[in-house]
Amino acid sequence: MTSCFQLSVRPGSSASVLVTLLVTLLVTGLVGCSDAPKPQAAPYEPVLDLHDLMNSVLDPATDVIWGAAGAVITAEGEQDLAPVDDAGWQAVFNAAAVVTETGNLLMLPGRAEDNGDWMEYSSALITTGKEAMAAAEAKDAQAVFDVGGKLYLVCVACHQSYSLDEE
Repeated sequence: MTSCFQLSVRPGSSASVLVTLLVTLLVTGLVGCSDAPKPQAAPYEPVLDLHDLMNSVLDPATDVIWGAAGAVITAEGEQDLAPVDDAGWQAVFNAAAVVTETGNLLMLPGRAEDNGDWMEYSSALITTGKEAMAAAEAKDAQAVFDVGGKLYLVCVACHQSYSLDEE
């Protein structure tokens, strides 16, 4: 097979200088790509201590979920607590999203009590919160009730291991 293109470069010629320059630029460009700056971690600033995070963020969200599940008996009879409109279901979804993201907040350095059980309970909040989000999206009252029970168990297990009342 014969080549259609042939480059003949004499040492010292302007073509030789041009080829050397092109090769240098190519190598420099490739090396420059491998030294791309590494992304920096996003700065964050925890504002609430654990006690206030629980009282101001997590507790109100869990109350919405628990308040949207089951029934209560009153003098007027049994009252179903499930949401009756899209706004009610959206409120349950929003509360579940807060529970989910609070699990992540509890894992942040400076908030995490340890890398053992604390991380497991925080991860369980994320898992349970995502289940509650799905139940709210599906407008499934029984699923909200069931996941509310799971959420209660996660909270109780954590509170038995970690006392946050003194903070």
